[in-house]
Formats: sequence, C-alpha cells, structure tokens
Amino acid sequence: MNYRRLPWLSEFIQVSSNSTPHKLLLATRNKGKIEEFRRILEDIAAGQIELVGLDQFPNLHDVDETGSTFEENALLKAREMCEASGLPAIADDSGLCVDYLNGDPGIYSARWAGTHGDDRANTQKVLKSLVDVADEKRSAHFICVAALALPDGRTHVEEGKFEGWILREPIGDQGFGYDPIFRPEGYAISSAQMSAEAKDSISHRGKSLRAIAPHVINLLNSLG
Repeated sequence: MNYRRLPWLSEFIQVSSNSTPHKLLLATRNKGKIEEFRRILEDIAAGQIELVGLDQFPNLHDVDETGSTFEENALLKAREMCEASGLPAIADDSGLCVDYLNGDPGIYSARWAGTHGDDRANTQKVLKSLVDVADEKRSAHFICVAALALPDGRTHVEEGKFEGWILREPIGDQGFGYDPIFRPEGYAISSAQMSAEAKDSISHRGKSLRAIAPHVINLLNSLG
C-alpha cells in the first residue's frame, strides 16, 4: 500500500525531490520492530527521512522502562535517546493486553516470563494462563504508543490499537513476539501467518506510525 496517496497525508507532507532527508534515530534494538519501523516510515515518507539505527551509537545504553503506561515508557525512550545522540528520536512502547488477565501482560509484555525478549517463554506463559478459558473469553488487543522527541524539547505521541483473540497454540512463522498466538478480529489466521504488508495495514504499530508520520515530517522540517 502506498500511504503517500492517502488524502489525509497530502495536507501534511510535501514531497520534494530536492530536499535533504532529515536524520531520525530509531530508538530500539528489537529487530522485529526495526523492520516494521523502516518498512512503514519509508513507505509513508520515502526520501524525506534518513533512518539511523542504534548500531551507529554502540555506547548508548538501553533505557530502563520505569513508566507505568505505554506512553510514559515511549517518551522515556525517545527523550533519553534524543538527548544522548543529539538526533531527533522516535521510540515506541507496545504490548499485548488480554482481557481475561485484566490487561496483562500489558507494559510487561517483553519480559512477562522473566527474561526480556524471550518470545517463546512469553507466549507460553500467556497460553498456560488461558488453558481452561473458553474461546469467547479470549479477547485481547495490542497497544502501541509511538513517541517522537526533538533536541529542542518538543515531543509528540500517537497511539494505535489492534483488536483480536488469543489462539490455543502458536501458528505461523512470520512477525515476532506474540504474533503466533494472536488472531486479528475478522481474520481466520494468526498475525504470524500474515504478509508484512497486510499486517502493517491493520496492526497497532502500523496505525501509530501512520498517525505520527505527518507530525514527524512537520516537526523535522521546522528544525531547518
């Protein structure tokens, strides 16, 4: 999907082949997130943003996610990485919220089973928590808050939500995180069985990045 053709974007983004791309730091080391960030932002604002990875700043330490909400954590990461690198930075905080588990794992999604980034252990813990729960009570949603921080102190955040259901076993080998056990609302397959483009068009991260993209362009342009 070419998001630059969407009418609501044309009010915000003016594509100029002569403009110098603005550098934007992707404040994450999660390979799955990096691929999604690059894919979506480059499609929305091709040629306008030069995405810079944390691999170019090997001395930067990971930011402790001490916030109590997705928004607080996203802003923490964006602000700290912006200050440390001197570049505008975009970060996100996202997670799976299972209704039967009162919204857990929520902001603890990446370390739900104890070790940060252990996707298999995290998904298995969710499945075990729901082993005797009926299908109609397995509703869930993903939340993603994308945050932009500029060196002059300005920030902007946008949120995306992805509704669906928890499956009884992992299915599919695409995506990452909880994708193999999540069936999007209205679909008969898991997120891990979807193509990257199909998932981007409906996912929480796709929604939040599409929402923040025009603001990213405007704010970066305002830096001169």
